[in-house]
Amino acid sequence: MVAQAIVEAIAYPAVGAALDIERVCHSFDIDGAELPVLDDVSLVVEPGEFVALLGPSGCGKSTLLRLIAGLDKPRSGTLREDDSRIKGPHPSRVVVFQDPTLFPWRSVWDNVALGLEAQGILKSQRQRVDAALDLVGLSGFRNAYPHQLSGGMAQRVALARALVNDPKVMVLDEPLGKLDSLTRITMQAEIVALWQRKGFTTLLVTHDAEEALFLANRVIVLSDRPARIKADIAVNRPYPRHRGDPYLADLRKQILGLLGLDAIW
Repeated sequence: MVAQAIVEAIAYPAVGAALDIERVCHSFDIDGAELPVLDDVSLVVEPGEFVALLGPSGCGKSTLLRLIAGLDKPRSGTLREDDSRIKGPHPSRVVVFQDPTLFPWRSVWDNVALGLEAQGILKSQRQRVDAALDLVGLSGFRNAYPHQLSGGMAQRVALARALVNDPKVMVLDEPLGKLDSLTRITMQAEIVALWQRKGFTTLLVTHDAEEALFLANRVIVLSDRPARIKADIAVNRPYPRHRGDPYLADLRKQILGLLGLDAIW
């Protein structure tokens, strides 16, 4: 379980950043041929929003997240964080992938400490590692190694590794995709709790319409590749949300219709 109290040991509590994605196009060069991936994508995300990106497999969702994180540069268009152009990776924007990518030879504590270690501030900021582990409910596993963890616990370590940097933007690329259904439901609730507690802006890529509606303030539906925005859907429901809510069921039907799947649901 995620710790119930706000952990004050993490220095400088994060406040979500605004994101401005303006007319972004992107493509890949494959064997000398250009493969368009994103086509004129524009999107404004307010500070502290939780936005889910939903679309067909391979449409360009993860590519857009990589551009926002600064891991790649767009072929054209601009991306800004709080009016500053995104030109590369920055500790204010952190990514949690589907695979936790933990170093097997490092303990849980040492895996979480990686970001601070890379910045050269671990010695003076060790309490932030302890606080991040407390926040995701893993204080008792600080000395464990990745092979001793369940899939859900390993993903919590990945979240703690991101949280220790006090991010303004959390980028989640299908972080629950490999978990069993029960663990996935639990982790969804924990991600909402972390987002509400810390206030970072969150972007989530998922193939699961129900997950998007359970977690996000807004759901952006993308077209087939090259991706364009087909719909920007506000989810006007308070938290905690309930999966049997008829309002969410109607929105899910609408989203599946946009994806061409309503006839087989």
